[in-house]
Amino acid sequence: MNQSDHTYSSIHNDVALKIASALTVSDLSSLSCCSRVWREIWDSDCVWEPLFKQRWPLLYEEIVKDPNFKGWKGFYIKQHKEMRDQAESIIKFVEQCSKSESLQVNDHLKAVECLKSMRFGFEDVQMLLFKPKLNVLLNLVGLHYCLNILRLPASDVKEALESNEISDRQVHVKWWKLGRWFYGFRMRDEFHSRCLSLVDLATLKDDADVLGVLHRGAIHEVLQVQISIVNSTSSLWLNQSSQ
Repeated sequence: MNQSDHTYSSIHNDVALKIASALTVSDLSSLSCCSRVWREIWDSDCVWEPLFKQRWPLLYEEIVKDPNFKGWKGFYIKQHKEMRDQAESIIKFVEQCSKSESLQVNDHLKAVECLKSMRFGFEDVQMLLFKPKLNVLLNLVGLHYCLNILRLPASDVKEALESNEISDRQVHVKWWKLGRWFYGFRMRDEFHSRCLSLVDLATLKDDADVLGVLHRGAIHEVLQVQISIVNSTSSLWLNQSSQ
């Protein structure tokens, strides 16, 4: 028995599992390289089942109905790869739709709906969409999904934005509203424009409810909504505003 195996043997099995359950997947991977015994812990369903439940709670509820299900580690890895591939397809879609550094709200909402249909969890968004190297419009898709679909507390989302160093990134949201009727006459359409950081959107620090505008999209009195990277220009909106 090597020294690391001897060290583990002095720890009760329940304590070892308790330690393992408090670690992240990357930490567990590193721990499994320490000794044969920790590698056995790494392969244990007792470790991987709670990790799966935490990351994909809705999917877990379906799978756990089968009392004979085993192999949580393999299923976790398989699910992670699927989520990574699906995130890549969403990234390509948004980048394709925002070549001019702006995105129409219908395309934004389509990306959010794709995350919902794929049953993305909070950890998926943090790992795959809250990346500084990605377009801020993709960061916004993840933010919108976390707040309006997953219904996560704003404080949790704010912490995730800050830990990934994207909280101060800004987006420019512009929208036209149908002019109101006044004594039988319809007034001119209203143009609204807001530049906000992601953390301001997460903590609702804006008086125009920009996130609400994005969630509703171009319906009823809102004629069109566009999201842009700050300092970018869009010929579509420039042409409209000059008319």
